[in-house]
Amino acid sequence: MRLPDSMSPLTREIMGYELVRVLFFSLFVSLTCQLTEVFAETKPTQPVGSAIRGQPIRRATQSASSNATVQVTLATNSPSAVPVVAQSLATAEFSVLSFDQLASFPYEVSDATLTSTNAANVPDQIPATIKAFNRKSIALKGFMLPLKVEKGLVTEMLIMRDQSMCCYGKVPKINEWVSVKMTRGGVKPVMDLPVTLKGTLEVGETRENGYLTGIYRMEGVTMEETK
Repeated sequence: MRLPDSMSPLTREIMGYELVRVLFFSLFVSLTCQLTEVFAETKPTQPVGSAIRGQPIRRATQSASSNATVQVTLATNSPSAVPVVAQSLATAEFSVLSFDQLASFPYEVSDATLTSTNAANVPDQIPATIKAFNRKSIALKGFMLPLKVEKGLVTEMLIMRDQSMCCYGKVPKINEWVSVKMTRGGVKPVMDLPVTLKGTLEVGETRENGYLTGIYRMEGVTMEETK
């Protein structure tokens, strides 16, 4: 997507640098994760013939309650991995939302929209039907672009409508991505495959140092790989 012609050359240059920075960071994270998996697979095991330490593991007795929730920890190198609960969160708790809805309206990004510090001077371009999802629990399918990684797990990311930014460097529309911060610990990086994020959506312009940075944010709770 081409940036609007109404932008000044300086604004276009700033946005171009920021998008390129995000793209290169994503590629770095992807390469790091792949190298981590390779080293993990080649890690030497216990030498053959060496003595086995500790007591033998006893056979686990069957729990009296067959309806108990079984909790399994993700197989990662980090002890802070988010646990996966066998009885997943009920789908009814989250309204299914798609980028077809979030990106269903035009949002013009001009110099005034980007740099205005007074909300009263900026036209309201977000429809009421989209604002109705503000502070709602939703499930959104998209592609991950990691922004912050801690101990091998992604804690901040963008969820985008497609892979055009990652693969082709195409600038997405401002309503084609959601900025996500995980609130219950990081999640495993998943590149080039769709994922479903569940959490609380916030709708409205976000500004940092006076510049518009997005219109959608999410407090992420869980993430699932979408088949």
